[in-house]
Amino acid sequence: MAAAAAGGPDPLFGLRNNFYIGAYQAAINNSEIPNLSSDEVVERDSLVYRSYIALGSYQLVINEIDSAAATPLQAVKLLALYLSSHANKETAISSLHEWLGDPAIGNNPILRLIAGIIFMHEQDYNEALKHTNAGGTMELHALNVQIFLKMHRSDYAEKQLRVMQGIDEDHTLTQLANAWLNLAVGGSKIQEAYLIFQDFSEKYPMTSLILNGKAVCCMHKGEFDEAETLLLEALNRDAKDPETLANLVVCSLHLGKPSSRYLSQLKLSDPEHILVKRASTAEEGFDRAVQTVA
Repeated sequence: MAAAAAGGPDPLFGLRNNFYIGAYQAAINNSEIPNLSSDEVVERDSLVYRSYIALGSYQLVINEIDSAAATPLQAVKLLALYLSSHANKETAISSLHEWLGDPAIGNNPILRLIAGIIFMHEQDYNEALKHTNAGGTMELHALNVQIFLKMHRSDYAEKQLRVMQGIDEDHTLTQLANAWLNLAVGGSKIQEAYLIFQDFSEKYPMTSLILNGKAVCCMHKGEFDEAETLLLEALNRDAKDPETLANLVVCSLHLGKPSSRYLSQLKLSDPEHILVKRASTAEEGFDRAVQTVA
């Protein structure tokens, strides 16, 4: 960041961009970058470990980051711990509160980012915003956009997007946040979102994130056949990606095709996914109704 601010080339630009577009393996494979400053090494390592987390390699991250590591890496380890199993969640959240309350490290941008991600997972959006709302990095602003959209406050999300556009309109995260907002607003904005993902697919390696973005736009436009083609391509790239599986469930239902296999895979891949929870609530309701009849 310092090199970029001083007007020099940013040695982590490519790595960061791979992470943002969901090219996690590429981020890991291309992380050996020479002549990094000590701060850049920490940022590089945190991006690489977050890429491993995105690929589901929680234990690798937990094992490799030791207690002597810098605060951003400790925060990333906490995210791996939180996501690794239901049993670890309370411990991770307890440690998170403790660290956030420590004046020496509580304001670290990566720690605040991880706090936002974890509290967003917990659906405790006000607690998430407590740590992310001050911004300070493009990732924090982008996370704020996501949190506000989860709260159905597209007005606040738009204000965050304006801040990002003021900093760097062409930044990958600004473009992504713009697409998320367009999808939430709907209507004529869907085509704008599609064009952003289309632009990504022409500029960058194709990833599940980009394919899902295009597919969701297609579903909003009622183009379910096209959406299914994109989602099956995403499934070929990553058979366990929860968003791909969830979108395939929805797409299959609209096409009148069986969706139970995708739902079963989603239950294994992400038992906490909102679609899994809704489906099990519906099943419980159905079972109760059957029992009352029986």
